[in-house]
Formats: sequence, structure tokens, C-alpha cells
Amino acid sequence: MKSDTPAIRRKETAVSAQHPHPSPHERAARGKAARGRMPRSAHAEPGPGTGRTDPVEVLEQQSADRVPELVPLRYGRMLESPFAFYRGAAAVMAADLGAQPRTGIEAQLCGDAHLLNFGLFASPERHLVFDVNDFDETLPGPWEWDVKRLAASMAIAARENDVPEKRRGEVVRGTVRAYREAMRGFAGMRNLDVWYAHFDTEQLRVLFADRLGKQGRRRMSRALETARGRDHLHAFQHLTVVVDGTRRIAADPPLLVPLGDLMTDDRRAELEGRLRVLVERYGRSLASDRRHLLHQFRMADAARKVVGVGSVGTRCWIVLMLGRDDDDPLILQAKEAGPSVLAPFAGPSPYGNEGQRVVCGQRLMQAVSDILLGWERAAGIDGRQRDFYVRQLRDWKGSARPETMPPGRLQAYGELCGATLARAHARSGDRIAIAAYLGGGDAFERALAEFAEAYADRNERDFRALAEAVRSGRVAARRA
Repeated sequence: MKSDTPAIRRKETAVSAQHPHPSPHERAARGKAARGRMPRSAHAEPGPGTGRTDPVEVLEQQSADRVPELVPLRYGRMLESPFAFYRGAAAVMAADLGAQPRTGIEAQLCGDAHLLNFGLFASPERHLVFDVNDFDETLPGPWEWDVKRLAASMAIAARENDVPEKRRGEVVRGTVRAYREAMRGFAGMRNLDVWYAHFDTEQLRVLFADRLGKQGRRRMSRALETARGRDHLHAFQHLTVVVDGTRRIAADPPLLVPLGDLMTDDRRAELEGRLRVLVERYGRSLASDRRHLLHQFRMADAARKVVGVGSVGTRCWIVLMLGRDDDDPLILQAKEAGPSVLAPFAGPSPYGNEGQRVVCGQRLMQAVSDILLGWERAAGIDGRQRDFYVRQLRDWKGSARPETMPPGRLQAYGELCGATLARAHARSGDRIAIAAYLGGGDAFERALAEFAEAYADRNERDFRALAEAVRSGRVAARRA
């Protein structure tokens, strides 16, 4: 089936060229026809069992171009639990999904849509919104890949909370049902209404008023207030210090290392100059008003930062910018963007800069995006040109803590993620075709509940394989 995909795409492209605006009826017919290529029940299969690439080899290939001294940190973080492993193993799952048949209906994918890659952040209008918030792997591809990544993450998180298997299935089915029902709702909406749709805090309160109970509502209120407090001033206070009257980024090695601690003064000046150029030139990717805002700040310091789990080892810098005075901060994060893990299976990015791929994918999927989100290509310590995307380090950021969620709350959160993912896909994909493929019954969610359990088993085996690779000395791991 995979080998037929280019032919399917060429045929559908030719049809689209003849009928650039097919009717809703034609789009629905396309979705129902896709069931012939990929029956909904077939989604229960987790992918190849024999002939599958060694998962540790996949991780080693990813690590080959990363900062060598940080790679053991990545493996150390992945070995904290099967769920932590799953967070860092997007490339492993991409290979599994890429070997499967597919529906042939595409959307802009997150590429790593596990439950912790959804969260709270500020809109430009200073409202707190909930949305997908990680796009390192974004690329156009089969919409179902994101749903499977999310479904499996729910099953794995539920296992870590000791949720019984039957109840885990309910959690996964609820998550996928929310995606299906939301997509069917978006299929009936006008284009502009879909584009304007989003989840803000008031909608969240209404949505979960009867689902969470008194304690759950209190937790939600605390989470919302915590997110509002995690802004640029909070980051400024916690990540910087005054040294000899000058504001500097505080060292916290190996997770946060200022330039002066990474290299000699001569090399520091060289890299600092390159980062200044990066910040200046990335402004060209911003709208003119936001470029004007950026130019009101000056670079004061920079440091290398370790972020996430799967991203550990990629080049990531935080840049302290100061505006009117030393109490007027802006902290930017410039993160290396390599090819998406989906590219070998979904096709290469249409953009010449991987940072642009990330930014354009994020703007397409998110209801609102950071006003200073942009991209640029720049030389690093080794002088090699690399692609980066840049954004504010922190702007009312809040994320879930699935390890504290009982089954009911975990399912409610999964349903929110499922509906949010449907909204993101509805903006870029053919929402009418996807909704018609899914249908009004529960065939798809039943299949994905089976898939999620089977993939959770596979993930645990892969987790043990990495642990064995560390024990044997094949790879090194350390905690920090």
C-alpha cells in the first residue's frame, strides 16, 4: 500500500486541478471511498512486527548530528519511564506508522501529538488558550498518524497511573471519539468559522464544569493561575542574575550554560556575534510591526539550554534581550530545526529551511501563535550552517501532569486533546472527507483502542531495549 501512495497523490492532484473546489458531497464521497484503501478496523494493527528496524539504532541515527556531550542526557531522560521513552521516540513510531497502509487523506501534522504536547499559552490578545504546542516534527501527512500518536500516549500514561486495562480502553476511546465528533462538527462549519475556532479558559471551564468535580475544578483554577504566572518576567527572575552590575543568564550546568562557560573569550565573542546576526536576521521572517518591536531590544547575554526529552542534544540557545532598561526583558529561544522524523515516510518538506517548516506548520495548525515566532539559518560553534526557529521562551505557559490524574480526569483531558487536534487538522486537511471516513459509529475508536494497547506493549519492549543497550555499554546515559 505504501508504494501506491505517490500514484494516489498524483491522481488526486490531477482531480483537484480539474475541480479546484469540489462540492461537500464530492468531498464526503472521497472520504467514504478511502475506507476501501484503509478499512477503519485495519487501524487496530500496530505496524510491522518482523523486519522492524532496531529502535535503538533509530535513536542512534538521530543522535549522530547532535551535541555529543548532551546525548547521554537524552537517553537518561528517556529511561525515566516508558512514557518518557515514548516522548523521545517519535522517530521510532514514525517508522512504524510509515510502514502501514494509509487513508490517503492528508493534513498538516503535529508529528509528535502525544498528550504533553498540548497545553496552555497566551494569545496576542492576552487570553489564555489551549492548543497543540510542539511542532518540531510538523509536516503534511496522513491525518491518522497524529491521532494514533495521541491515542497511544493516553494508553501509556494510563498504564503508568495503574489504570486497569478495561478503563484504559475507555480513556482511549473517549479521546478518539472526541476527535471524531469534533471533526464531524467542523465538517458542517463555514471555512472562516473553522479558522476562528479555539479553546480559551472560559470554554474549558464550561466544558469540564460537570466532569471534574469540586476538587478537579480547583485544580483547573490553580493550573490556569500558574500558567498566567509563567511569563517572560517569571523567566527573567528565575533565569538571570546581576553580575558586577550587569544582568546575565545564571548558570545551571549542564541544563543551562552561558556562553562564557562554554568556551574561551575569543570563541565566545565569535559565537555571540553569530547569535546577534541570527536574532537580527530572523526578524525578517516577522510581520513588519513585530519586526519593529524586536528592534527595540538589544542582546545582553545568551546561553545553551537543554530542552524536552526528544529534543535533548539539538542546538538550543536562549537569548536575553533588554529594552527600555534592564527591567524590560525579552527572552528568546532559538532552537535548531532538523528534518522532520516523518519526512522519510511522508515526503520532504516543501520549504528550504527547516525552521520555516516548523513555523509555517505551527501557524497553520494553531489557532493563535507567538507574535515573535520566526526562523533563520545561522552558523553554530562548529561553523556549520543550521536552521533555527525562534520564539519567546515563555508566555503564560502551562502543561498537564498526567501522573496526577485519576482515570476520569485523564479521559476528560484526552477528550480535550482529541477535539483540539481535530480543530488543528480541520484548518489544513479536508475536514469533510475525514469526517465522512470516520462516520457516525465507533468503528475507528474501537480500532484505535486496540492499536493503543498493542503499541503500549511495543513501547515497553523498546524501553527495555534501550535500557539493555545502556547496560551493555552500547550507548551511555546519565541523569541531570
